[in-house]
Amino acid sequence: MIDGRSTPEESLMSFDAESALLSDAPRGVARTAAPARSAILMCAPDHFGVDYIINPWMENQIGQAALPRAKAQWENLHGKLAAHSDIAFVAPTPGLPDMVFTANAGLAIGDTAVVSRFNAKERRPEERLFCEWFEAQGYSIAPWPENVPFEGAGDALLDHARGIVWCGYGWRSGEEAPKHLQKIFGRRAVALRLVDPRFYHLDTCFCPLSGGWLMYYPDAFDIASREAIRAIAPVEKRIEVGEKDALSFACNAVEVAGRVFLNACSDDLRSRLLDAGFTPVVTPLSEFMKAGGAAKCLTLQLPGAASKVMPRG
Repeated sequence: MIDGRSTPEESLMSFDAESALLSDAPRGVARTAAPARSAILMCAPDHFGVDYIINPWMENQIGQAALPRAKAQWENLHGKLAAHSDIAFVAPTPGLPDMVFTANAGLAIGDTAVVSRFNAKERRPEERLFCEWFEAQGYSIAPWPENVPFEGAGDALLDHARGIVWCGYGWRSGEEAPKHLQKIFGRRAVALRLVDPRFYHLDTCFCPLSGGWLMYYPDAFDIASREAIRAIAPVEKRIEVGEKDALSFACNAVEVAGRVFLNACSDDLRSRLLDAGFTPVVTPLSEFMKAGGAAKCLTLQLPGAASKVMPRG
């Protein structure tokens, strides 16, 4: 178990108590508004569980995730997102408990998709299923080298304001991934080296927001990467979170129309997000934290695909 991330035992259906603390009602418009309607891919947690260990969060958690509570938490997140986004689904598959984390399906921008090359052998069977989903939606599948691991939007985050892709590497995705993304999408890819195994994917510690804002945990990166972030994002646009918020996966957040959906949020972080023009919305996801994921991990945003993807919920 990792210090700072345990949650008290509660009844299966009391998970939403924290949500009442932060309303989903708009608290103002973000400095540069996000698109009015977005498309998001999700996967129902029918077969979710912690069945193996491929990241530090899973240690001592095998068999410990309560599926009824996980389903209730997922439905809560889905319902909140569906109020502001078009939600599409990929079918859950027995034996693939991490398929629920659709952020790792790949990276899709416009009509092009890169399907993940999972570093962990336990997740490699997901690749074919995600590829079939992208193909069924009409995406062009970009070729990717077999010997370069890449775990999709877990490690590659589109910064709409700057037109760049932030790309994490070091634990799951290879150091060569950024240059391949840059060639495929024709956008600058900024390589960021992750150095703390607790933050094994970029989306666990880094979140680009609309209007050029960034929310991130500096200690998850090496010195050169911190300098790169600070050189690109001015200080007045950076929201640096502390370790407590980072270990609650506050940066593993989804922004839709100025609302930031996240597992947990300290009073200080809440105040800073509000000051930046965002509305924080807490959606507790403690069961998924046992597998090392939260709101962002459970979603794959599909920029430019709102008219392409067929909503199913």
